[in-house]
Amino acid sequence: MKQFVIRKFLVDKDIFAFDWDEGNKYKNEKKHNVKFKETEEIFSDKPVYFRDNAHSAQEIRWYAIGFSEKDRILKIVFTYRKEKIRVISARAASKKERKIYYSVY
Repeated sequence: MKQFVIRKFLVDKDIFAFDWDEGNKYKNEKKHNVKFKETEEIFSDKPVYFRDNAHSAQEIRWYAIGFSEKDRILKIVFTYRKEKIRVISARAASKKERKIYYSVY
């Protein structure tokens, strides 16, 4: 069973710098119709954070669920590298993930 830690605010500081891998930067747009700028938007509008213990063997991975400026609820998988957010994937949140988001807010 997966275990998640739900957090309204990640750590004690705001981190809004992003570290994009050029090979990964446009992958989410092609695969899930989510542009990298829209991905960044959810971090400034009260996302809900989950630690992904099941996929954190080599580095700690997180999920964030929140609204973009297009009023879409997205799920972002990311990690921290050198004090920056490094996005691994981004897509529209599933029905279950939207329900989780609304249960927090």
